[in-house]
Amino acid sequence: MTQPKIVRIGGASGFWGDSSVGAPQLVNSGQIDYLVFDYLAELTMSILAAARLKKPELGYATDFVTVAMRAVLKDALAKGIRVVSNAGGVNPQGCADALRALADELGVPVKIAVVTGDDVMPLLPELRQAQPPVAELQSGAPLPAKVVTANAYLGALPVKAALDAGAQVVITGRCVDSAVTLGVLMHEFGWQPTDHDQLAGGSLAGHIIECGAQATGGLHTDWQDVPDWAHIGYPIVECAADGSFTTTKPAGTGGLVAPQTVAEQMLYEIHDPAAYLLPDVVCDFTPVRMETTGPDRVRVHGARGRAPTGSYKVCATYVDGFKTSAQLTIVGFDAVAKARRTGEAILERVGELLAARGLAPFSATHIEVLGSESPYGPHAQPTAAHVREAVLRLTARHPDKVALELLAREVAPAGTSWAPGTTGAGGRAGVSPLIRQYAFLLDKARLTPAVTLDGAAVSVPNWPPALAGKAPAAPEIAASTDVKEVAPGAGATEVPLIRLAWARSGDKGDTSNIGVIARRPEWLPLLRAQLTPERVRAYLAHLVAGPVVRHEVPGIHAFNFVCQQALGGGGMASLRNDALGKGMGQILLSMPVRVPAGLFPQETKETP
Repeated sequence: MTQPKIVRIGGASGFWGDSSVGAPQLVNSGQIDYLVFDYLAELTMSILAAARLKKPELGYATDFVTVAMRAVLKDALAKGIRVVSNAGGVNPQGCADALRALADELGVPVKIAVVTGDDVMPLLPELRQAQPPVAELQSGAPLPAKVVTANAYLGALPVKAALDAGAQVVITGRCVDSAVTLGVLMHEFGWQPTDHDQLAGGSLAGHIIECGAQATGGLHTDWQDVPDWAHIGYPIVECAADGSFTTTKPAGTGGLVAPQTVAEQMLYEIHDPAAYLLPDVVCDFTPVRMETTGPDRVRVHGARGRAPTGSYKVCATYVDGFKTSAQLTIVGFDAVAKARRTGEAILERVGELLAARGLAPFSATHIEVLGSESPYGPHAQPTAAHVREAVLRLTARHPDKVALELLAREVAPAGTSWAPGTTGAGGRAGVSPLIRQYAFLLDKARLTPAVTLDGAAVSVPNWPPALAGKAPAAPEIAASTDVKEVAPGAGATEVPLIRLAWARSGDKGDTSNIGVIARRPEWLPLLRAQLTPERVRAYLAHLVAGPVVRHEVPGIHAFNFVCQQALGGGGMASLRNDALGKGMGQILLSMPVRVPAGLFPQETKETP
């Protein structure tokens, strides 16, 4: 009997700057057919654009060539492993040229395809005159005057076309992170535009591995259960033609692949799990199921899909003044109070200096005392205010670089002027442009993705016309009566949420996404009753200025909370230490919930 076809894909990178061990580990494992890389974040695009302005041959993720491909290109080609990467950034052809030079140096022939067509900058003059006018997705603001980059999130079809044409390495510019995986599966299984469920399953496989070791125990709530961090395995998905897949990792590596680690990653930064919008398909992950099928093996199945919308999401970046952030360490009694007073004194002094020089006040400032549980706000433990070592973090924005350079100069004098135990100033803080993000929708007909293979054009067929319009909302799910809400005084006890759930958080602009997964399916009704959007919003009120929406994910007995205006502007625009919301899930896990007495069996996680 013929065994079903399985395509094995390894995810070697979650961002530009990820560890160099991923690619060699996966290639040497003998467990993959394809190697994919995700390098691009919104801020990364503006950094690459600045690099290309200085040197026209740059503008791509150089580590892909100089580190990853130098280490594995020869072995990967010898083993028949094909590579797909979005390392092209704003200069995919420049990345391909550098890779060609490396291949020539190594003496290996290679067929390299390049995907372009995501650059929206040439369309901006026309878009400024468009009616109705272009509007930012969250704020509705008009297009900024000085845009640095504007790139559409392309889909998987160009990747499929490049592989169909025989490419051994495919280099793209901006595409959705999961497209590097979905393009492989479309090529291997011949999936068609109407195979929506398969496209959704393949997109989920790509989403699981797009952040590297986050799928294999990285950032897991129960971090102490994840063995051998130093040798953590990078993720592999073994994919079937029906869109299902098994998540695993190279044999003998560290880390942990279990339903809870994969579930945390599934909820990471997806907002509405019933309507995850991608260029090739609108995904519904609410029916997804996960089962352990062996040590470090989790089968994932049940994703549903429907026709995509008629728009690409475009992410633009623009410069909005300047920003600086400086730190000082304060040691000794009352370290927190001394640190806060030091920050206030610096800002008062510099404010007077700015006025004396005729400069405007800072447009925004922020004082944080790291070590005092400042992100917890009113939920910080009282003992945290009395630690004997704290770090003052002082951040400011201003339209004039000179004002921030003045602030940077006035930080170090605190070491001899004010609080005893002041140390750790290090070098003078730098001043950098403040890059903001601006997202909008663009009719797909306005862009033409293109593929070349070793310089020759490759035909990229178009999808059939998309079904435009808003995706339907998630279905209402009736609350189970397996576990009833516990009323105060009915023998209930109060415990932190971490006793009942796992959680992971991330960002999209100024929105924080917090996935919460019940440790036991039968606990979901208890969590549903107490983790209401209103209560979550109230608990995080010191961080979240906008509404909180709760989405149900019944297949993995979970919720996804989308918190708007939650990150102080998000990305580089935020003055917070946790500008990307990575700690918000941890803060939510401290929220008290009431449970029946005797709910926990002996093996349940103890209160941290």
